[in-house]
Amino acid sequence: MIAMTGTAYRYFARGHTARGGYSLYASALQGVRKLFMIQGYPGTGQSEMLRRLGERMTARGLDIQLFHSPLHPGEIEAVIVTDLKTAFVDGAASGISEIDSAETAVIDWRSATDAGRISGAMRASMDAWEERRREALSHAYDAFAEALRIHDEWESFYISNMDFRKADELANELADSLFGDRTLSKQAAVRHLFLGAATPEGAVDHIQNLTSAAEKRIFIKGRAGTGKSTLLKRLAAEGGNRGFDVETFHCGFDPNSLDMLIFPELGLAIFDSTAPHEHFPELAGDTVLDMYARLVSPGIDERYEAELNRLKQRYANQMRGATSHLAEAGEMDDRIGAAFAAVTDFSAVDRVQRRLESAVEDLFLPSNARG
Repeated sequence: MIAMTGTAYRYFARGHTARGGYSLYASALQGVRKLFMIQGYPGTGQSEMLRRLGERMTARGLDIQLFHSPLHPGEIEAVIVTDLKTAFVDGAASGISEIDSAETAVIDWRSATDAGRISGAMRASMDAWEERRREALSHAYDAFAEALRIHDEWESFYISNMDFRKADELANELADSLFGDRTLSKQAAVRHLFLGAATPEGAVDHIQNLTSAAEKRIFIKGRAGTGKSTLLKRLAAEGGNRGFDVETFHCGFDPNSLDMLIFPELGLAIFDSTAPHEHFPELAGDTVLDMYARLVSPGIDERYEAELNRLKQRYANQMRGATSHLAEAGEMDDRIGAAFAAVTDFSAVDRVQRRLESAVEDLFLPSNARG
């Protein structure tokens, strides 16, 4: 008998955005019935523990959802074991303390750290690093907000030259082709997440991973302001009204904008495939929808080339500045984590992890799956 391996899907549920720090965890964790809340200090191994726990679950054939940190995109701050409706969350990293619908078990990770060993001088340094971290994030948010204002100017060139009648026709045509006359006799489950995140490394997304199971993928191309997000909002509402579950992915730069929808019951993913999350068709079920070609008067790029280039440069400058501020915030975060790591007994961390893994085996895995 061939052993089945589960799939790990990768998400962001928090973001550093043009509208400040923004969390969608309340929606991302909906449906979770059991929550293991890990309470510990930064830098003391929670991310590695969550990664290892996820590997154990997929090795058992269970699908999981991994939630990445927007400040340290290689790190994990939450894991959902999908079929078990169970989540493991780093409380400090995620900002989550509880879920109303879930039974919560607190895992005290702090017992492995002797915070009393941190000297007064080191505590003063940590306070200074925390202040610098807050200031760097504030500067990043200001830069993102200015970039959004510039982006609005950029969009106006295309909005003023767009055929809105054709946009309505396109939305109706696409809804008919995707849904036809199908409806489901249930309440749609609508979940909100981020498509990607602004990070110290630049924009990061997991589109290819998240859409890997889709039978049909629609890559939306177009310029700023050509109606991509508006189209996605209309399709999300139409699918939800018809009872189809939908994963709604918000833009990591402007959370008021949508960048992707996944309709699991239709095997469909449709997403904005323009920079900074540009991808290209490569599978049999992939198609391209070019909003610029369909809806905008020809020649806009050429007619306003100089103005558009100036806006693009201003926008790029603000985004580079925001990214550098995020990098500074990440560096301060690393310094604070290293200070806690220096007074942590990692053999005690290992013991806590083994107890947690044992609890998971006993409580959630079926008896015929235990090794």
